[in-house]
Amino acid sequence: MYRRILVALEHSAADATILTHATDLAKLTGAELLLVHVADGWAARNFDRLNLRESEEMREDRAYLERTRDALASQGLTVHTELAKGDPADELIRVAEQGDVDLIAMSTHGHRFIQDILFGTTVNKVRHLVKIPVLLLKAQ
Repeated sequence: MYRRILVALEHSAADATILTHATDLAKLTGAELLLVHVADGWAARNFDRLNLRESEEMREDRAYLERTRDALASQGLTVHTELAKGDPADELIRVAEQGDVDLIAMSTHGHRFIQDILFGTTVNKVRHLVKIPVLLLKAQ
């Protein structure tokens, strides 16, 4: 069914919801997981263009991905990580296309109207522009 599941992580408490579901799905289908966090601060967005060093935030994000990978691998799962840099929606789409992914799993926050306009752009852009299934779960 699924061979490789991209799990978009925010480095927040919202990750628990999507990680639990994606982990169960990977165990059920034998899929490997690709954990992706997109650093989108100033340093991350200008990292390549200005030849910058990783910011403290980016180092913390990378450590979070590695800790999460190690915890899931200890459960017998095959897990890869990627710390992308830039616009979250654009980077998730890029990683999905280049990473031979057949499902994207993401959390949503259940905003309404104005908050959807301000905070729902990543989910909306991803779900409208990818050609693979997107699993959306409301963060608990």
